[in-house]
Amino acid sequence: MMRTAVALGSNLGDRLENLRGAREAIVGLSNVKPPILLSAIYETDPVDCEPGAEKFLNAVVEFAYEGHPVALLDQLIRVEEALGRRRDHRKNVSRPIDIDLLYCGEGMIENERLKLPHPRMHLRKFVLKPLADIRPELILPGQTKSVSRLLAEVCESGEVVRLLDGG
Repeated sequence: MMRTAVALGSNLGDRLENLRGAREAIVGLSNVKPPILLSAIYETDPVDCEPGAEKFLNAVVEFAYEGHPVALLDQLIRVEEALGRRRDHRKNVSRPIDIDLLYCGEGMIENERLKLPHPRMHLRKFVLKPLADIRPELILPGQTKSVSRLLAEVCESGEVVRLLDGG
């Protein structure tokens, strides 16, 4: 079993319901086991999106996972599709749901389908802030500083606003 985390984001449609649906679907996957940690949900400015993009809601879910990370990636893609995300979308455009696999234990993977840990998560406030809610002292694979320290150092534009409890 590996401690595994995914980042959730939505800026189209009923953003809160999109996050709830994704969270419920992920927690319901057969290889996902407790303990399950849920961050608060934050509203954030879009990063690298098309002009005029709406704000995102973002959260992180961490859980124990039993299996190969690529199998989990395939399951997460199916969850995205079930919630209205099309596979032929352009990169960095508005979307009803975005699920990014952040890490799977200490494993490091780099191939055409998957890069673990996520190559930019240590630079993104919209990932670090919710992750710091649930794992502030975690040192991510390939990093030397804790999540809370990385968050303190990150210099991204845009405010992170606590929206509601993650429960």
